[in-house]
Amino acid sequence: MRTLFIIVFICLAGIFLCVPVLHAQQIDTTVYHQLKGVEVVEKARPSTTREATPLQVMDRSGIERLGIQDLSEAVKRFSGATVKDYGGIGGLKTVSVRSLGAQHTGVSYDGVAVSDCQSGQVDISRFSLENLDQIELSIIQNDDIFRTARMFASSSSLVMKTRKPEFEGKDIFHIAAKIKTGSFGLFNPYLRYEQKLGKRWSAVIDGDWQRADGQYEFTLVNGNIVTREKRKNTDVNIGRVELNLYGGLGRYGDLSLKAYYFDSERGLPGSVNLYNDYTGERLWDRNFFAQGHYENKLNDRFSLQSSLRYNWYYNRYEDVNNKYEGRIQVSSYYQRETYLTGSLLYVPIQNISFSLAQDIYWNDLNNNFKDCQFPSRLSSLTALSAKYEDRRLTSILSLLATYIDERVELGEKPANRKHLSPTASLSWRVLPDANLRVRFSYKDAFRLPTFNDLYYSRIGNTNLKPEKARQYNLGVTWRDRFWLFNSFSITTDAYYNRVKDKIVAIPTMFIWKMMNLGEVDIKGLDVNVHAGITLKDTYELLLDGSYSFQKAIDITNEKDKSYKDQIPYTPRHSGSYSASFLNPWVNISYSLTASGVRYMNRQNIKENEIESYVEQNVSLNRNFRLKRCILRLQADILNIADKQYDIVRYYPMPGRSFRCAVSITY
Repeated sequence: MRTLFIIVFICLAGIFLCVPVLHAQQIDTTVYHQLKGVEVVEKARPSTTREATPLQVMDRSGIERLGIQDLSEAVKRFSGATVKDYGGIGGLKTVSVRSLGAQHTGVSYDGVAVSDCQSGQVDISRFSLENLDQIELSIIQNDDIFRTARMFASSSSLVMKTRKPEFEGKDIFHIAAKIKTGSFGLFNPYLRYEQKLGKRWSAVIDGDWQRADGQYEFTLVNGNIVTREKRKNTDVNIGRVELNLYGGLGRYGDLSLKAYYFDSERGLPGSVNLYNDYTGERLWDRNFFAQGHYENKLNDRFSLQSSLRYNWYYNRYEDVNNKYEGRIQVSSYYQRETYLTGSLLYVPIQNISFSLAQDIYWNDLNNNFKDCQFPSRLSSLTALSAKYEDRRLTSILSLLATYIDERVELGEKPANRKHLSPTASLSWRVLPDANLRVRFSYKDAFRLPTFNDLYYSRIGNTNLKPEKARQYNLGVTWRDRFWLFNSFSITTDAYYNRVKDKIVAIPTMFIWKMMNLGEVDIKGLDVNVHAGITLKDTYELLLDGSYSFQKAIDITNEKDKSYKDQIPYTPRHSGSYSASFLNPWVNISYSLTASGVRYMNRQNIKENEIESYVEQNVSLNRNFRLKRCILRLQADILNIADKQYDIVRYYPMPGRSFRCAVSITY
């Protein structure tokens, strides 16, 4: 299969490279459109201080400035977000926001939701950072009501937007190549090709391949004995390829088509044990999806958009161990999704708009277990929204109606589900001439039990209820020039979340069972600060900081030993900081991420404690213009203090490591 992947990638790249070319230039993140002699500059970027709900944005320039080369590195810098990382280059990475769990975080890729009906949580390590133009994390709901109903359903949303080609003058193609290498045998080439196809059409193909042995050292403490060990079975071999086609249909709107394929094989190093370093677990993931998106502004009052997506995902887990009959256990899973969405935006008068969104999608799952029930799920989501916005006030009301039809071929069928989820948000500019705003938002959300929760062999429970979450947010935002800073902004949000019918696994007489026994009370504070100083025309200092306080306690049962204890893997205190000095010679960026004490289990005792940590990184980069080419050199030192720490208990993260990259754009 991997050989087929390489052949397909080479053939597609060859087709594009054979197209007649004239000349090209560097792709600029600033977009210029000529309209009747007037130039309009810069891409629209959402304002994090104007939004009625918390929004954090990182664009391409910020990614390059900080030297970030992995999607999870970027997400870790968002306040309120916790990335659960199982260590190493190929470790699974999931995102939980404000202690609600990864199942409550929606992930969108170019406007279409990404899903995993088996586990309910998306592994963001499957996505490459190289072709992303912007990353957004919105909490509760962002101000854009013209979107899919599925994104209204999530308690928070991680939105990824890819780069679209922009051609100027006589340019008809662009090509970019990058090679990244570093510690632990990392080798990661990347290729991107953009082709103009007439006046209104263009195409992009990009792909990358990543391999690494991942055998980093760590310290193992056993009483008074301290030894240096190496992680084993940590190799990764990952390939991605993506093809995009963009077209303008004139008065009939715009159309975009996407095809994506991901193929990976990786070793699972397992937890660190004192007397057993054997690891025989392997994981294979293959994912293909194709999607199309159509959008048309019919007139000044009506706009519509629609998307169609087919997703196929294969997962194979293999464990070689003497405890199994035949010394091997193999678990294979196949899941499919067909997804159709449509949205209509109506603007009857200035400042007022309405939207109606309808999503229908079908999921199924099968595996190689003898007792597989072959579950399937038909989902219907309808979102109705109203928005008022002027210079000082933004007010949004939404109502989401959910209907779920559950089906199985064998065994007991779960109950069908119906639910209404209201959302309200408000942002008010306090003074007419000052960018000081107060905002408030509320959301009633719920998340369905996953197929694993319902059907996993001997553990699943088909009588589970959905988790219910109520979210409240009160915040203050301010943006202006301040003291020495030519740009300064600060957002502060206090929030309260209450989760009922939380799905947890508890032990019964012989095995574990999934049950609705959990109730969690969450109080917190998020603070984000940005400051920029322009020293001269070619010198700039940019400072960014975020801080999160989360008190997420278990209030399930007063008689439990874990009553009012912090829930697992949620630090009370966490934050990040970065400083970038941009200059004509070498751009320098320093960043750190910090996390306080966490606990691996529900009971907050010393035996369950995971130590706090601070990770510090330094990045150096410079661009060189060589006629029509832009050459970029970058070098990074990660974890410069060589701090050993765990994000997940018994899965040590890498110590100090090095990474460098060379890229050229023509």
